[in-house]
Amino acid sequence: MTPAVRIVEVGPRDGLQNEKVQVATADKIALIDRLSATGLRSIEATSFVSPRWVPQLADATEVYAGIARREGVHYPVLVPNEKGYERAREVGVEEIAVFTAASEAFNRKNINASIDESLARFAPVLERARDDGVRVRGYVSTVLGCPYQGEVPLADVVRVARQLHAMGCYEVSLGDTIGVGTPGKAREMLLAVASEVPLPALAVHFHDTYGQALSNILACLEAGVAVVDASVSGAGGCPYAKGASGNVATEDVVYMLHGLGIETGVDLDALAATGRWLAGRLGRETGSKVGRALDGGAG
Repeated sequence: MTPAVRIVEVGPRDGLQNEKVQVATADKIALIDRLSATGLRSIEATSFVSPRWVPQLADATEVYAGIARREGVHYPVLVPNEKGYERAREVGVEEIAVFTAASEAFNRKNINASIDESLARFAPVLERARDDGVRVRGYVSTVLGCPYQGEVPLADVVRVARQLHAMGCYEVSLGDTIGVGTPGKAREMLLAVASEVPLPALAVHFHDTYGQALSNILACLEAGVAVVDASVSGAGGCPYAKGASGNVATEDVVYMLHGLGIETGVDLDALAATGRWLAGRLGRETGSKVGRALDGGAG
């Protein structure tokens, strides 16, 4: 396995977007600043999508402008189209993420477009990003199953990931949106994509609906992946995938990685304290087993 893993912290965006409790702008900024202090090098800050679709992130401009950006830390934001890209660039965004699905049915329900139509929307965004020197990360959701069509052919996952990489995404995150994957299937999916996209350009993103996320991550680590998405305190999920539980908790992933002797550069105690602090703001117990086990109070 790789000696080091880069964690992409998605809590401030993917985590908060599906939380029912409205989080204050000041608390979102404080969350990102706390995460920056833990040693994380990639923190997805917010999303410049229409506030009608994701009201929780309507304050994207204020949040991004308010964070204390640290040298060596990347703060990507999600953008759905050129308008979102323009809004992001107005506040100095230097890295963006674009998203689509491997499932036609999910794409239709999620963004009211086919896979090919969604990729066509991204083309001008990626062209502008390339001209502006902005890094682009790609997301492929429903790589191991779809709430609407069920099984998703591996060939579709491979095709979409290959196209995103060819369009200029330096990294493609493979997401098990509804958390139905198991280790064998996760590994098979990763290796299928890696036959068309260089493994160093791939990341994995697992939800923990059936308690399989850590096992799936381990299976992918054994296959050579070195980038893992996770959400502090296990916050969030998918607003368009009914019944899908939250993302795997960053604290639990870091604990497992450190136990394997894999470097992350993350201070686990500081991360767990941040997770407990966020849970307090959300009015619930932390979704991280490690966070509950470690001492330190609510932060």
